[in-house]
Amino acid sequence: MDQFLLCPRFEKSVEIISKRWTVLVIHQLFSGPQRFCAIESALPISGRVLSERLKDLELEGIVKRQVFPETPVRIEYSLTDKGRSLQPVIAELEKWSHDWVKIDETATD
Repeated sequence: MDQFLLCPRFEKSVEIISKRWTVLVIHQLFSGPQRFCAIESALPISGRVLSERLKDLELEGIVKRQVFPETPVRIEYSLTDKGRSLQPVIAELEKWSHDWVKIDETATD
């Protein structure tokens, strides 16, 4: 059976943002440049996974990693223009989730 491709660019975009925690990392950076520890403390995510997501997003040109030559070295992460352009998309997804997604308040992880 031939594999059906809706749109290769659409599929790639979904692949990029569908990794666990990716959208939340992007959402966290909407407020401006942040250090790794600030992002890590704001999200329920391990340092290893956060590091992987930031590297993936940097490779995709969504996140910029800036190293400041200070002692100790300071590193900040921020969104590129490409990353900031996701804000209306994520805002609409957030609105949709408020309107349509129900959470079972009694369920535990």
